[in-house]
Amino acid sequence: MGVKMVGARVKRIEDPRLLRGEGAFVDDIHLPGVVHMAVLRSPHAHARVHSVEVAAALTMPGVLDAFSAADLGPEAIRVQATTFAQLVSGQIAETLGPQPGQEPLEHYMKVVTDKTASLIATSGRFGAMFSDAPEGVAAGIAKACGAFGVAWQLADDILDVASETVQSGKTPGTDLHEGVLTLPMLHALRMAGPGDARLVELLSSGKLTDPDLHAEALGLLRAHPAMELARADLREWAGVARQEIMALPDVPARAAFEGLCDFVVERTG
Repeated sequence: MGVKMVGARVKRIEDPRLLRGEGAFVDDIHLPGVVHMAVLRSPHAHARVHSVEVAAALTMPGVLDAFSAADLGPEAIRVQATTFAQLVSGQIAETLGPQPGQEPLEHYMKVVTDKTASLIATSGRFGAMFSDAPEGVAAGIAKACGAFGVAWQLADDILDVASETVQSGKTPGTDLHEGVLTLPMLHALRMAGPGDARLVELLSSGKLTDPDLHAEALGLLRAHPAMELARADLREWAGVARQEIMALPDVPARAAFEGLCDFVVERTG
C-alpha cells in the first residue's frame, strides 16, 4: 500500500527552534536602502481571479511599486510553477525519508537541491529576468544561485555542529536535539568503523533531548573525520557556484557573488 500524502498530517520539525527564538530571518536584517515586499493573498478560498488593480496601492506612502501576476508575464509564471513543483517534490521526499535501496546521503542531497537550492535559483533567475538580462545570463545566474543554495544549507549543517551560539545565533546541536540527520551526521554514519559504535548508537536513537547524551554526541561528532568531509562538500558546491558565475559578464554584482562564495566557506571555519 502506498503512503498517503494528500490530507495526511505531516509532523513539522522546524517549529521547536522557532518557538525558542532561535530562528534566523532575513526580515531581521536592516541595511540602508533595503526595501521590503508584502504579498497580498486572495481573500477568497476558491475563486477565479480575472484581474488585480494595483493603482490604489501605488498611491500609498512608502510604496515604491506594485505588481500582479499579469505584470510578471507567462514565462515568470512558468518558472514559478516549475519551482513550486520541485519544492513540493523535495518536501514529500523529506517527509517520507529514504526509500528502500536509496542511500541516505544521496537522498538528503536531493532534498536540499529540490528545496533550498530551487528557491534561491529561481530568485536569482527572477532578478535577472526583471532586470532585462539576456536569457543566457539569466540561466547562468540560476545555476550559480542553485549551487550557492546547496552550499549555504551545507554550511548551516556544519555550523549547527561546530559553532557556538555567539557565532551562529543558534543553540549548538539543534538538529541533534530534534533527531534530524544532516550532512555531517550522514557522513559519520556512512563511514562508521568499529570505533564509532557509540556515535552510531547516539545518532540512531532519534531525538537527543537528554543534556548529557546530547553533549556526548556533539563532542564525538565535532571530533569525527566526517566534519572535514562535510567541509569538503561545502567547498565543492561553493566552487561550482563560483565557476558558474565566472562565465558571466565581469560586473560589480559578479564580484559581490564571488565574495558570498568565499563567505559561506569561511564562516564555517
